[in-house]
Amino acid sequence: MILVNTDYISGKELQTLSLVKGSTIQSKNIGRDITQGFKTLVGGELKAYTEMMNDARNLATQRMVEEAQALGADAVINVRYASSSVMQGAAEVMVYGTAVKFI
Repeated sequence: MILVNTDYISGKELQTLSLVKGSTIQSKNIGRDITQGFKTLVGGELKAYTEMMNDARNLATQRMVEEAQALGADAVINVRYASSSVMQGAAEVMVYGTAVKFI
């Protein structure tokens, strides 16, 4: 599956199928949340949260790809990510794009 953030794929003619999306809401466990809270006192990267967001993006992307594959798509164009805080220590990640088939 080809994923691009452009509205074309060089050398390919495309047939638009449908909007596809994937999302997830992730949170860290309370122990990690407390240790990351202490990290804010001294500054620096909150590695546990970076890891959480990377995992969330990967899962959301996987769900979008599965939706596109179910439509028979060869690629997803115009891929975009969005995230928002749902509650303290939890975030939603959404990815969406246009499923296309090569013609």
